[in-house]
Amino acid sequence: MIIGRETAPHYTWGDRCDGWPLVQGEDLLVVEERMPPGTAETRHYHVHARQFFYVLSGALSLEVDGQTYELLSHKGVEVAARKPHQVRNNSENDVVFLVVSSPTSRCDRHDVLEDRA
Repeated sequence: MIIGRETAPHYTWGDRCDGWPLVQGEDLLVVEERMPPGTAETRHYHVHARQFFYVLSGALSLEVDGQTYELLSHKGVEVAARKPHQVRNNSENDVVFLVVSSPTSRCDRHDVLEDRA
């Protein structure tokens, strides 16, 4: 089956952010996400899931364990399990990206109490 934003389930998260799960399984989760300008997720880590963030359009700031990456279209970074991380959209435009998690990151998220903003 062909899947995209039009046919995937939709959810909102954070402050006006969108997500569309494209693949949902216990061993693999692929989500397309959109973040408006000036938004950020809560810093967190996953005990089991490793993730790959890949930008489709716009610019994404990804902080991983104290190191910040500025990702432009068609660039990505892998985040190992247990590494605290946070994405932000510091630009003036929407950013659209894929988050690939293996195994699924569902029920494997742990917020980091310290604020590194």
